[in-house]
Amino acid sequence: MEEPLLATANNCLDHQGSSSEVAETSSSSSSLLTWEVISSEIKKVAYIAMPMVVTTVSQYMLRVISVMMIGHLGELSLSGAAIATSLTNVTGFSLLLGMASALETLCGQAYGARRYQLMGSYTYGAIISLLLVCIPISILWIFTEKLLILIGQDPLISHEAGIYSICLIPTLFPYAILQLLIRYLLTQSLIYPMLLSSVAALVFHIPVSWILIYKFEFGSAGAALGIGLSYWLNVILLGIYVKYASSCEKTRIVFSKDVFPSIREFFRFGIPSAVMICLQWWSYELAILLSGLLPNPQLETSVLTICFVVASLHYYIPYSFSTGASTRVSNELGAGHAEAARLAAWLATFLAVIEVVCASTILFCCRSILGYAFSDEKEVVDYVKELAPILSLSIMADCLATMFSGVARGVGWQRLAAYVNLGAFYLCGIPLACVLAFVFHWNGKGLWIGLATAALLQSCMLMMITFFTDWQNQARSARKRVFERRPQLTIE
Repeated sequence: MEEPLLATANNCLDHQGSSSEVAETSSSSSSLLTWEVISSEIKKVAYIAMPMVVTTVSQYMLRVISVMMIGHLGELSLSGAAIATSLTNVTGFSLLLGMASALETLCGQAYGARRYQLMGSYTYGAIISLLLVCIPISILWIFTEKLLILIGQDPLISHEAGIYSICLIPTLFPYAILQLLIRYLLTQSLIYPMLLSSVAALVFHIPVSWILIYKFEFGSAGAALGIGLSYWLNVILLGIYVKYASSCEKTRIVFSKDVFPSIREFFRFGIPSAVMICLQWWSYELAILLSGLLPNPQLETSVLTICFVVASLHYYIPYSFSTGASTRVSNELGAGHAEAARLAAWLATFLAVIEVVCASTILFCCRSILGYAFSDEKEVVDYVKELAPILSLSIMADCLATMFSGVARGVGWQRLAAYVNLGAFYLCGIPLACVLAFVFHWNGKGLWIGLATAALLQSCMLMMITFFTDWQNQARSARKRVFERRPQLTIE
């Protein structure tokens, strides 16, 4: 587990968290921004980010592999799974992921302030909260087919999507718990247990999905069931580690009287966190749903889904760097180290920019063969090749936006970031996408250009907010928030 960056500031970690100590720490820290300090911070961010790349990509690959297997069943099956994935992401997975991100602020700052018992209370309360949220989501998914027909989707595609959505219901509950356990461990820089459990779940998922889809001939329903089984395996492995590992002894997730006020505080940050993430996620899903209204909807939906899968797969790489930034920023703010938090934010962004330039170049060079990973149809492959240059540019904009969103989670200004996402995507990006697709008849290309424009605007606004952030004030606010809480006795 990583300690706060600047050892010279450790004297401010008493249990008062005064504003004068934060200011004094920031002043002394500014004089210590040498290459040794920068190098140390890069190593700490990389220590979190590099294993998190494998962790997040492994978890996301569960759904990617399922979509790839479904794609080889036929265009109708792929279109149905694509529409179902869009709807379930909009109404379920994005909401749970967004709310779980509140722990990056709460647990991260509590860990930096060494209020370890609060971390267990926050996590326990969050698990109760998200499991309750899963119930109405499950009920909604039962009516997916009727909902899609109601909004004008093709009946055949809607039927396939309805089956897939119902079979995804068992994945909701382990997904919710998994996202919370990840953030509980992440804020303590306990990365490798997550890495090992995620890789194990992925290795388990591939043969199980193949057997369910092809051997038992369950089709898309088998793909959904395979995802659920893999998520449960991941949760079980992490649960065993959290319960018995000595590294989690101080922050153990147990029930206490402090859990109930933690639920209230979790929703205080969880709701704006969900809004912040969902507004961006929903815009991409909305584009896929709109593609179903274009001429030749099966082709447009399939190609837009492939582009979205590729963009999402890469997204988890800068997202891993953003989790490193979020963890380091929240830990340092909780400890009262304003200058160290600022340094962590910008160095993590620098590392992510280097990666995205390399990734965009590789993607552009492989544009001719990219489509074959998802479909054998030449029409689909050629369309993916046509969209690849725009896709390469959009993931560069997404990278910057993702990084600064991680800083927002670490600081705790999710509400402000939500307003940014609302303006970038729904006042600019989506209207532009609709005009290009339906007025100028650019079809799927027009939809994706609109999304890329929104991501660029989002990244510029978040970068300016980060640049003008008063880090000393944020450190004082974090310390005040953590030390307002009083630990309760644990109920064994």
